[in-house]
Amino acid sequence: MKPFVYEPPKTPLDILYIDEDVLVVNKPSGLLTVPGKELKHHDSLELRVKIEYPNSFLVHRLDMDTSGVIIFALSKSTQRSLNLQFEKRIVKKIYEARVFGNITEDNGFIDLPLIVDWPNRPLQKIDSKEGKFALTHWQVLDREGDVTRVALMPETGRTHQLRVHMMSLGHTILGDRFYGNVAEINLANELQLHAKQLVVNHPKSGKSLAFVSNVPF
Repeated sequence: MKPFVYEPPKTPLDILYIDEDVLVVNKPSGLLTVPGKELKHHDSLELRVKIEYPNSFLVHRLDMDTSGVIIFALSKSTQRSLNLQFEKRIVKKIYEARVFGNITEDNGFIDLPLIVDWPNRPLQKIDSKEGKFALTHWQVLDREGDVTRVALMPETGRTHQLRVHMMSLGHTILGDRFYGNVAEINLANELQLHAKQLVVNHPKSGKSLAFVSNVPF
């Protein structure tokens, strides 16, 4: 595992959508969603959003190394509504990733329960007895020599779910400093996992809204 040095990108907020109820932001790779426990890990997307939008409230998270679409509520009632959509799995999420190796099948799913690997936190592991239900659908988008580009559609939102599930297929996500070997880590400067699309029902109108962010790799 690569030694961790927190050097978040100093880029301005990339706002994808805003109205009186919700704010949708494109998170860069390398930025924590919420502040860490130590002062040196205080900088985060939540903090940056709060500075510009003091009435914003966190709804969900992305891993520090994962880039892409993340939604904030602009009132407590909107936060409750969006949280409920995540809890009931009404929200639809599509990620895009580049993984090591050539996946021979065109699509499939991974149904493997996950639990925290306590001695090696924050790593997660597959545990058929104690793990929590985790389901990921996947589809090959392109084959690039020894690398495969895939769309990942998780139905659950477990920590490191996409990383561990792809590793379980023998196709680790490129740049994964937690689960990759030296070759897989060095094939990319950053984790090549991007939250490409998020579909929610607007908390006020009920209209289905799809928020999309361009894949940076």
